[in-house]
Amino acid sequence: MTILSQHSPQTLIDFHPSKPFFIGIDSDGCVFDSMELKQKECFTHNTVRFFTLQPVYPDARATSEFVNLYSKWRGANRFPSLIRVMDFLAARPEIKKLGFEVPRLESLRKWMASETKLGNPALKAHVEKTGDPELKRVLEWSLEINRDIEKIAVGVGPFAPVMDFLKTAGKSADLIVVSQTPAEALEREWRDNGMDGYVRIIAGQEYGTKTEQLNFAAGGKYDDNHMLMIGDALGDLKAAREAGTLFFPINPGAEEESWENLLDEGLGRFLAGTFAGDYETALIKKFESLLPEKPSW
Repeated sequence: MTILSQHSPQTLIDFHPSKPFFIGIDSDGCVFDSMELKQKECFTHNTVRFFTLQPVYPDARATSEFVNLYSKWRGANRFPSLIRVMDFLAARPEIKKLGFEVPRLESLRKWMASETKLGNPALKAHVEKTGDPELKRVLEWSLEINRDIEKIAVGVGPFAPVMDFLKTAGKSADLIVVSQTPAEALEREWRDNGMDGYVRIIAGQEYGTKTEQLNFAAGGKYDDNHMLMIGDALGDLKAAREAGTLFFPINPGAEEESWENLLDEGLGRFLAGTFAGDYETALIKKFESLLPEKPSW
């Protein structure tokens, strides 16, 4: 596996195939059963605290969990997800009735419009350059989330079939982690579970968007239908489509069953060239039905 102290998209650009097939794998909620723990105990908690949402805590908590766990935006980068939480919260009838002013985070929106590497290093550099107080608060929020994850998300292992999949798939395919989690946290989780040796690169948010990561690592380097993305969020599906890879979904709430299906049938179809078409379409149709766009309120 390639781990560099200086995390950079160049690592993916310089990546060369060693096998005829490529598989990108998301991490949180896909490989590791950690999504609910991280979101509820680290993300939601700090969102309420840093952006003074305590007066509307029940609605803020429900909104954060909808966006980050139970909607089409599950697994998205934390910065656009923070904006979505604020927008959904501001639109709730209960919030409008109270007259509670939800932060608009205009500086964050402006930064996101001009930056593609939406990670802490890029945000820190921008804060140091501009001194923007709102972005400073967002950076502190993001860093505190990372600190809490390191303390709280301890001992969380992979879904049971994952290790067998890595051992089997690695015989025929180059495996890399494709994630929007900070690389340092990813490396620690994969290393602590003895899994880092099964993947060639562990790419986090510092390496670019998931689409960029797939394009950098695999674009033009493998034959058509020899590239696969595995993920548990619609953002993973979107990245796969934009990068021209096939997609296997890990269904929220049925993760172990999904991995078993991938190991028992999906991987074989991928390697045999019978994955694309009706088989993939049926998988994605079921997956999309599990992640709504509109909240219940």
